[in-house]
Amino acid sequence: MKIHFIGIGGVGMSALAQLHAMGNDEVTGSDRLISKGYTDMALWDYLQKLGVKLFPQDGSGIDEKTELVILSSAIEEDNPELQKARALKIPTMHRSELLAKHVAAHRTIAVSGTSGKSTTTAMVYDILAFAGLEPSVITGAAILSLQKEQGVFGNVYKGKSDLLVIEADESDGSIVKYQPYLGVCLNLQKDHKEIEVLQGYFKEFISHCKTAIVNAEEPNLQAISQGAKTFGMSYGDVHPTEIKVDGFGSDFTIQGVPFRLQVPGLHNVANATAAVAAALQLGVDLETCAKALHKFQGIARRFASIGSYDKIEVVDDFAHNPHKLAATIAAAHLRGKRVLAFYQPHAFTSIKLLSNEFVESFARSIGPNDHLWLTEVYYPGGTIPQGVTCRTVYEGLKARGVNVSYDGCREHLLAEMAAAAQPGDIMLVLGARDPTLTDFARKLLAALKERQPSAACKNCMLGNCCMAFSK
Repeated sequence: MKIHFIGIGGVGMSALAQLHAMGNDEVTGSDRLISKGYTDMALWDYLQKLGVKLFPQDGSGIDEKTELVILSSAIEEDNPELQKARALKIPTMHRSELLAKHVAAHRTIAVSGTSGKSTTTAMVYDILAFAGLEPSVITGAAILSLQKEQGVFGNVYKGKSDLLVIEADESDGSIVKYQPYLGVCLNLQKDHKEIEVLQGYFKEFISHCKTAIVNAEEPNLQAISQGAKTFGMSYGDVHPTEIKVDGFGSDFTIQGVPFRLQVPGLHNVANATAAVAAALQLGVDLETCAKALHKFQGIARRFASIGSYDKIEVVDDFAHNPHKLAATIAAAHLRGKRVLAFYQPHAFTSIKLLSNEFVESFARSIGPNDHLWLTEVYYPGGTIPQGVTCRTVYEGLKARGVNVSYDGCREHLLAEMAAAAQPGDIMLVLGARDPTLTDFARKLLAALKERQPSAACKNCMLGNCCMAFSK
């Protein structure tokens, strides 16, 4: 059939579009970024390689031959594409409803949680693939092993078995539509919605799972997960012992079997433990899990090193909510002497709901020798809540004595950030949704190479400062 995807640039939407293109449907799609003239994107190239036709978000991609239009929660009622579909009486379907059809057609492992879903989904997929079970996967981030070994974009892959691994999103409540063979609940923190609302979503999701595996140490899940299998960092049916973390990975043991993970951060030990718990339910042994996770390469924009100069490393990361930001900064502290972090919020609603949580998270994570730079919220289009600005977070952090700077235009910050860096520092570029953030991280690395010695550096005795030596 001929299917049109409104907002095809979203990771969830693009995954489904690829899946249907691979299944020989005629697929078209539109996106706001195309309307804005942003066409330099690897995803666009890959979609076109699959035969997907791309259009601006002005209705031009929909015609009388279009049989189904897919949209997400980001699409407003006055969107010209949606209006044209309705005018032509073309059926519309939410992204989650289409995904739910794929879930129902497979023996599905659905990974949920407010943090860690994409990484854990990738870990489960890699374990099952390594075990020879030939699973499919639909997820919210490109899996690096799929990119390198299969030559695909990486956020979807069609295997030969009935196993399917998906990332189940709670942000818009769509998680309640899935009825998986196995459900994994990683954590539950305030994000997108209040805790009580999210608990309602997760409780219904757990009730739909044939088997559920829940984080035993997550207080917000304990009241709604009676009878579920458990995992945790200290206790649960599956949990690690002898944990040792460093700036490049971690070592730990599960039930006497040693594991080495090549991605940094204690949060990734938790993700790996959840993935192992899921794999065990599917009959994969611990030794196979350990071998698969030792080879795990990660996913796109999760602690992705852009490069180093003068012993200063620039890392690009998708972290965007308070919990994720704290975990990424903690991992960076294992790797660098100081952390110099840049954060671009991904949604006005996030700042409106979580301003206090952002302040608390950064106040705990940014050390006395570190520095944080904030810029304004990324805005791809749509309705903006009035009076919402990242300055609220900036002012809260200044009041707490945190080393923080703010500029509404991130380009103004590049030279300042580069001038502040010293050998041994790790520089983080943090934020979601905006496809140009990786480009910004590359610009930051270039700014390091082009920078001039700061005033303090010029005053060093005989000019023999760290920058002079590094050059």
